[in-house]
Amino acid sequence: MSETKSSAQFEKEARALLEPVLERRAAGEKISPKERLAIPPQAMPAQDPAERGKNIAEVALGYTESQARLEAERCLSCKNGPCVEGCPVKVPIPRFIAAMQEGDFKAAAVIIKETNLLPAVCGRVCPQEKQCQAECTVGKSLKDPGKSVAIGRLERFAADWERVNGKTGVPPVKAPTGKKVAVIGSGPAGLTVAADTAREGHEVTVFEAFHKPGGVMVYGIPEFRLPKAIVEAEVDILKKMGVKLTANFLVGRTRTIPEFLKEDHFDAVFIGTGAGLPKFLGCPGENYVGVSSANEYLTRANLMKAYDTGRAATPMLRSEIAAVIGGGNVAMDAARMALRLGAREVHVIYRRTREEMPARAEEVEHAMEEGIVFDFLRSPVQFHGDEGGRLTGMELRQFSLGPPDASGRRSPVPVPDSAYTFACDTAIIALGNESNPLISRTTAGLSTDKRGRILAGEDQKTSLDRVYAGGDIVLGAATVILAMGEGRRAAAAINRLLQ
Repeated sequence: MSETKSSAQFEKEARALLEPVLERRAAGEKISPKERLAIPPQAMPAQDPAERGKNIAEVALGYTESQARLEAERCLSCKNGPCVEGCPVKVPIPRFIAAMQEGDFKAAAVIIKETNLLPAVCGRVCPQEKQCQAECTVGKSLKDPGKSVAIGRLERFAADWERVNGKTGVPPVKAPTGKKVAVIGSGPAGLTVAADTAREGHEVTVFEAFHKPGGVMVYGIPEFRLPKAIVEAEVDILKKMGVKLTANFLVGRTRTIPEFLKEDHFDAVFIGTGAGLPKFLGCPGENYVGVSSANEYLTRANLMKAYDTGRAATPMLRSEIAAVIGGGNVAMDAARMALRLGAREVHVIYRRTREEMPARAEEVEHAMEEGIVFDFLRSPVQFHGDEGGRLTGMELRQFSLGPPDASGRRSPVPVPDSAYTFACDTAIIALGNESNPLISRTTAGLSTDKRGRILAGEDQKTSLDRVYAGGDIVLGAATVILAMGEGRRAAAAINRLLQ
């Protein structure tokens, strides 16, 4: 497989294709669209599957310099920029890729940060194939969306190049306005609001319930997909912009939103607390030791570093056979983490087929390469345990696919008399999350829907004056970049309010 090649091999192959293009550029010649379409897409170097399941290091290694420039040369520089319309934060994609074609990676990073202060994060975890790359003219011209320009990988390269080479700059901040903004939650939405309001000169304080900032980027997404040092580096930029970060601060307990507004004299409040209340199956036996939510499992493994068994300050049950129930990105993260925590065998239990899985194709492929077993068209109906209350297995029911449901995916239909026992000692429930009701219960007049999500208008304004909300607390469980998009809209509204 191409992914087992070393970065040096990828660099050598890309360099051979790039050099003629650079020579023509130096001579002032133009590369025609037809020639650009003929340039092969660049695969991402990655750790060998046989090795990466044994360590916590990042799986995808990033483009080499020649790969990045060659991939950038595939861009047609469309004047109408359809890719930009597919980006929730409207990164100026043709402009930053044009800078990369010239080899000016610093300029590329600066251009990206005009609208996205977390490019190293977004380049790694955003579903570009469903957003900017889905609109790419190259993919449409080749009639293969998988051959669109790899915008996310180029964004990652520019951000990493800037950081590794010590070229990271701090966005300019306007003169102090004397206005104060409180941001509740330091996830993608909250950090975006903090950045965009701080740029305007407002005094911004971010309140985080955990002991580290970053939200889902720190407690949810594993180290092997998003190294925490990268999140810390991007949060440090906010600190240099003057943003204050207050950890171990649970809004609704330590302080309430009415108190922020009336007693602490904040001029605006943004709620970006995410969706941290895990869903469960509701079937018998979910209280056995060995059954947990993916939320808890990943928080222990990521934020509390349970994989560092010699120094971790949190207990983690050692697994022999682990089963993850669900088919999204969180399920992939939990399954791949279970493997790295020493499980001899890991299964993903999903009640539809691979075609219906909401997880990113790349994450599913990586999991399969690492030896994780996928049991499709299955779902638990009961958990079994021993006399000591420890999980020993589950009863699985088989399904077939019926007609599409409201989401467009085919509905799973139980197969009569198909239940059987599956032995395992760990079960991780990854069925999504709902909103924690703490803030809504302690904030009179804050409107929510029946699922507890805060209701917000187009400008992310809530039912309360000077209070805005965005990200998963409004959307339900979504993606980093969609949360950032809501954060940008909220920040723009707050800046208009405080002018």
